[in-house]
Amino acid sequence: MNITDTQRIEQRGLYLDELKEGTVYVHRPGRTLTEADNVLFTTLTMNNQGLHLDAAWSATQPFGQRLMNSLFTLGTMIGQSVSQLTEGTIVAQLGLTDVRFPHPMFHGDTLYTETEITEVRMSSSRPGQGIASMKHTGRNQDAVVVAEATRTCLMWTREAHEASGPAERKEP
Repeated sequence: MNITDTQRIEQRGLYLDELKEGTVYVHRPGRTLTEADNVLFTTLTMNNQGLHLDAAWSATQPFGQRLMNSLFTLGTMIGQSVSQLTEGTIVAQLGLTDVRFPHPMFHGDTLYTETEITEVRMSSSRPGQGIASMKHTGRNQDAVVVAEATRTCLMWTREAHEASGPAERKEP
């Protein structure tokens, strides 16, 4: 069988017209957050907070141990949704609001994320594109909510995206 006879499926997110308000997407697998993740992310972002880097000092603080950097948790939570919702179908991220971290993440905790679509509407100024709002909720392995954020994205409709240019990437 040659390549022209083979069915080819490219993974992508959903188009604006495929999103339905009230739908909850469960993103799996989860992601176990490690000490290496925490130290690397914290130092790459020039955050010298002892709660992330200093085990001895953190042991004397209210949680008794180092905390995962909350921005790493936020980025991972959003990242877990990409392949299912926005991979190749997003035009731009417009904003994040209502970001909360009601419970800390620690080294070795596993993050599981769900996303609820809270609003879908066509753009009044960008034909073929629209606004999708989604609420991300991250929970640890014990189902405790550790992070929440509302994300607003500019998304393509399928028809407009397909009309905008070649949909396929050229194979090497």
